[in-house]
Amino acid sequence: MKEMTHSIKGWLFDEALPFWASTGLDRERGGPVESFNLDGVTPSGADFKRARVSCRQVYVFSHAEQLGWPGAKAAADHVFEFLVDRFWLGNDLGLARRVTLAGELLDATPDLYDFAFFLFALGWRFKARGDSRCLSLAHETLDFIDRRFRHQGGEGFHAVLPSVLPREQNPHMHMTEAALILSEASGDARFLSLANEMVALFKSKICQMPAAVLPEFFGNDWTPLPATSNNWVEPGHQFEWAWILSRYQQLTGRDVTSVVEALVNWAESHGVSASNKLTFNRVGFDGSPIDRGSRSWPNTERIKGWIGLSELTGVDAWPRIEESTEALFSWHLGQAPKGCWVDQFDSEGRPASEIIPTSTLYHVFLAFAEVLRFQETSK
Repeated sequence: MKEMTHSIKGWLFDEALPFWASTGLDRERGGPVESFNLDGVTPSGADFKRARVSCRQVYVFSHAEQLGWPGAKAAADHVFEFLVDRFWLGNDLGLARRVTLAGELLDATPDLYDFAFFLFALGWRFKARGDSRCLSLAHETLDFIDRRFRHQGGEGFHAVLPSVLPREQNPHMHMTEAALILSEASGDARFLSLANEMVALFKSKICQMPAAVLPEFFGNDWTPLPATSNNWVEPGHQFEWAWILSRYQQLTGRDVTSVVEALVNWAESHGVSASNKLTFNRVGFDGSPIDRGSRSWPNTERIKGWIGLSELTGVDAWPRIEESTEALFSWHLGQAPKGCWVDQFDSEGRPASEIIPTSTLYHVFLAFAEVLRFQETSK
C-alpha cells in the first residue's frame, strides 16, 4: 500500500499538476488546452474549447489548492476567469457549450452536463477559496436550470435545449455530485434539496432494482429504452453513482447502503476483466460484454466505488483499489508522456486513442485524491 500511495503522490504532484498548470494552459488566449497530440507536447487539432473542460480544470486546481500544491492557486484563477468571462452568458442565456480557441462564442447550446460541471467547479472553488461570487453564480445557474431545463412532468431535467429524446441519466448523476459539494461547502439548504431530489429520482426511476442495473437512456417517462435501441450499461457509471451515493449518505445520514452495495457488486461481477482487471466500457442489461475496451475513467470510478462501499459497510476495499491503480499505471498512465494518459485501449489491448483529452484529469485526480484521503481516514 505504501508503494502504491507513493506512486500516486509522485504522479499527481510531481508529474500531472506541473504539466497541466504549465503546458496544459493556453497562456496566450486563456483557459486550458482542449487536448494534446500523443506526444504530450503539441496541442491537437481541436479548433474549439469546451465549457466542461474549463469546469473540470477549475475543480482540479481548487482541490489541489486544498491539498497544498503550491502552483494550484494561480492555475485555478487563470481557468476560472476564462470560464466565467467566455462561457457564462448571463441569466437569460446561461452557459455556452463551446468557444473558439480565441474565446469567441461558437456554440451557445444549453447542455445540462456542462451546467452540472459549472456548479461542481463553483462548489469546489468556494470550498477552497470562500469566494462569495461562486455562490452567487451557483444560485443564478440553478435558477436557469429550474426555469429552462426542468421537465414538464416534474421528474428531473432535460439533457439539452431545445429538448430532445432520449432522456439521460448521466447529467443527473453530475447534478447530484455538484449539489453535494455545494451543500457541503456552503451549508445552503437549496443545494441539499437538489441532492435529495436527484437521489430520489435515481432510486425511483433511473436505477433498475433489485439488481441495480443502470441504463444510460430513457423515454419521456423514465422508462428505459430497450437494449436493442442502442441502450447499454456503463460499469464506470455504476461505480461512480455508488461513490456519489456514499458521499450523500455521509453528508445527510440517509441510508442508501443497499443501493451502493448492489451497484458495486453488479458492476464488479459484469464489468471488470478477469485477466487484466481493466473495467469494460459497456455491457448489456444482462451483463454480457458489448465493448470490452477500456477508457481510463471507468477504472478511476471503480476505485471510488469501492472506497464509497467500504466507508458505508467496512468491506476491505484495498484489494480492488490496488488492482485498478496498478491497471491504470500499467496501461493508461505508464505508456504515456509524464502526467498524461493513453485514454483508451480496445478489446485486444491495443492503444485506441488519437489524442490526450484534458477532460480526463478530473477523473484521475479525484480518484487518486480519494485514495490518499481514504488511507488517512483508515489509519
